[in-house]
Amino acid sequence: MAKYEPLRAFLSGRSDSEVPMTFGEIESIIAASLPPVAFKHRAWWSNNPSNSVITHAWLEAGYKTEQVDMGSQKLVFRRSDAAAAARPGPREAEGAPRNWLDELQARMAGTVQVEPGWDLTRPTGEVWDAERG
Repeated sequence: MAKYEPLRAFLSGRSDSEVPMTFGEIESIIAASLPPVAFKHRAWWSNNPSNSVITHAWLEAGYKTEQVDMGSQKLVFRRSDAAAAARPGPREAEGAPRNWLDELQARMAGTVQVEPGWDLTRPTGEVWDAERG
């Protein structure tokens, strides 16, 4: 499922009950082309976990596919009832308010990739206008 892990991460970071997407947007998220069967057979988009590897990505993120439109190459991911009931609201986690950083990290999960070994704290050498005084 490594190829579709970015889709799982993207959906896991969403709090929306519905996430409409095009097949092209999914390809952008996974940084790869979907197989030709995805454009030919609606069954490839079914929620049967034994159907295809990508199915595990959205099911593990708590979503199911709906409104698959093969002609327009779009679909809707809908949060499953079990996932919606188990997922805390945007301002709560185990009954306690979440701080803004936790909220931001949850919403951005899977959207940013940092090369292994890259030091995010390393100075860039740039001088910003605010530093010039």
